[in-house]
This record gives sequence, structure tokens and C-alpha cells, in this order.
Amino acid sequence: MENRIKKFAEVLERQQIERLKACNLACQCNIDACKVSIKEGSKYVKVNVGSSGKYMIDNDGNIFGIKAYNVINKKHHYGTVDTIENFYWGNYKAKRINV
Repeated sequence: MENRIKKFAEVLERQQIERLKACNLACQCNIDACKVSIKEGSKYVKVNVGSSGKYMIDNDGNIFGIKAYNVINKKHHYGTVDTIENFYWGNYKAKRINV
């Protein structure tokens, strides 16, 4: 599962930067703010973009948005680490794409 989470983080960061370039906002400051970090927790893996919490992944690989740091939002479920290609991750929140 660790490799799939790393792949998700790479896709998330790449699509965030691609969106900045498409909007002509790709200065170094903005690109640095799109760096993704992964933090292991007891119940969830936290995936942060810049200094902000963005997504949390449970032990089954389900990806959720967050309400607050360390609190998942069950209404914002974005598939699993096995279905990351079904979403576009470059916007403020993930958007399902037609696959």
C-alpha cells in the first residue's frame, strides 16, 4: 500500500503544478506551495499539499477529504489508491473524470 500512496502523492503534485502552468501561475512560490508530503498516523495517512492538510487515506486505501486536520470528511470520498486515475487532482478538490 505504501507504493500506491506514494504514486498518489506524485500524481497529486504533478496535476497541481500542471494546473498552475495552465493558469499561468507557475512562479516558484506557487510551485513550492504544491509540494506534497505524506505523514503516517495511527488510523490514517495524511497527504498534505504545501503546509495544508488535503486528503486522508484509511487502512483500506480509501481517500477522503478533510473537515479539519486529523478529521476525515466521509461525504468527500475520492475512491481508493487503486482508482486515482478516475479523478483529476489539480483543482482545489478532486473531480471525477470520465474513464
